[in-house]
Amino acid sequence: MSITINIPSALRPYVKGQSTIEAHGQTVGQALDFAEQQHPDLAKHLRDDTGQLRGFVNIFIGQEDIRHLDGEKSPLSNGDALTIVPAIAGGAS
Repeated sequence: MSITINIPSALRPYVKGQSTIEAHGQTVGQALDFAEQQHPDLAKHLRDDTGQLRGFVNIFIGQEDIRHLDGEKSPLSNGDALTIVPAIAGGAS
């Protein structure tokens, strides 16, 4: 099953500059695993040393945050799009 993963600007150097990559999997976790196998440098920016998604990495299926679904076990359908949104610090002083 083909899944599109939208890559934010900050992570594009780890996927050969691409704004989207194709992945395969029936769940979010499987699609991310596939992407990380194809682009090994991406994994260290998405996961901690225990293999868990980093707390500041948000993943969406369409407009739905996977934290409000079933996390990495959230099922995917052919043609779904995942979006990686790393949280950033900042604000006005």
